[in-house]
Amino acid sequence: MPETRVGLGFDVHPPDDARELALAGVRFRGEPGLAGHSDADVACHALADALLGAAGLGDLGTHFPESDSAYEGIRGLDLLTRTVAILKDGGWQAVGCDLTVIAERPALAPRRDEMRANLATALGVPPSRVSIKATRPEGLGLAGDGVGCLALAQIETP
Repeated sequence: MPETRVGLGFDVHPPDDARELALAGVRFRGEPGLAGHSDADVACHALADALLGAAGLGDLGTHFPESDSAYEGIRGLDLLTRTVAILKDGGWQAVGCDLTVIAERPALAPRRDEMRANLATALGVPPSRVSIKATRPEGLGLAGDGVGCLALAQIETP
């Protein structure tokens, strides 16, 4: 019988108007981007942390440190794909995930299916096992000051 585990991830980045916003591998043209060593894709980063945490394999910074120039500017989907490979090497596979993006903008609904498809491909699961929701911070600290994401991930042994 397979062992099942659940992990929680969180990521947040401040704004950077000189960059383009990336969420779950989708580029939101015309929206202010986020500052970070990589592309600052909070959805992919939070999900990668959730997966690593579920497997007891540390966190994103442990495997992909900001001090390593090899990861400068790397796409969040690439980090997520590499994280899935780390899981596989550890005897785990992703089952599904649920993400909540915390931001005043952009509206995610028009691009949600693209985002789900990108994450599903990276995880190796059907899109029906990927949920992405959005909420506004209602003036509680992130209003116009960046984007955050909470991610819950389920993994199991094959």
